[in-house]
Amino acid sequence: MRTVYPKERQRVLLELLAQHGFASYRQLAERLGVSEITVRRDMKALEAQGLVETAFGGGQVARAARELPYTDKRILQIPEKIAIAKAALRQIESGMTIAIAAGTTTWVLAQHIAGFQNLTFLTNSVNVATELSKNGYRDIFLTGGQFRTPSDALVGPVAEHMIRQFRADILFVGASGLHVDHGLSTPNVLEAAVNRAMMERAARVVVLADHTKWGVESLMSFAKLSEIDALITDRWPGEAEAAALAECDVDLIVADAPNAESSKRGDAQ
Repeated sequence: MRTVYPKERQRVLLELLAQHGFASYRQLAERLGVSEITVRRDMKALEAQGLVETAFGGGQVARAARELPYTDKRILQIPEKIAIAKAALRQIESGMTIAIAAGTTTWVLAQHIAGFQNLTFLTNSVNVATELSKNGYRDIFLTGGQFRTPSDALVGPVAEHMIRQFRADILFVGASGLHVDHGLSTPNVLEAAVNRAMMERAARVVVLADHTKWGVESLMSFAKLSEIDALITDRWPGEAEAAALAECDVDLIVADAPNAESSKRGDAQ
């Protein structure tokens, strides 16, 4: 049997709580296949880091950490993000100018972009730019601006001004929430403004978001579903969401991710 180390268990605990909200120690122990004592010990360690709150025989992601630090978010839903990134590669053609917004799923995409010729990139993420550089790309433009944590995004008037000087063939953007009424949203007002500016300068907008983002209404909406061209996700959305996407003529692409409900592409109906 493979040894599961505390850091790995704690990562999975954070992922479960981020997806489902409050969970009891018993529920978490059953999901992880460990004892409640082990779960309590791991939750105490996470609580000491300010990442979770414990009460009433269970816990949830701490209010102050609802927008998890970039280093924590990037280890969540890894198989799903990789599958989404690989599906997104089919949207790219050599010679394109590509805008990539800050985020952990877009960061994974940047890791996988290779083999295309004459690509030019615009991004508000140092992390994304670094991955593109590792893959041999040199025509990479950073927006500049205020460096914001926890998402490690460059934001503010400087970033928006730079974005408005460009015209991109395609934009890849993530979201903290996707909702039929609230649209695409993020916890930060400045980041929402930058995402919006990028959308306005792109001929095609492709959203990369795993299934945990559906039904979530984060603080600031930056786009309606009708303003995007495609959504790449890892599971089919619910009936209401699928109907809304179809009504807005959004291209729904379901990536071949582990545990996905479907791995085939089809109409959002």
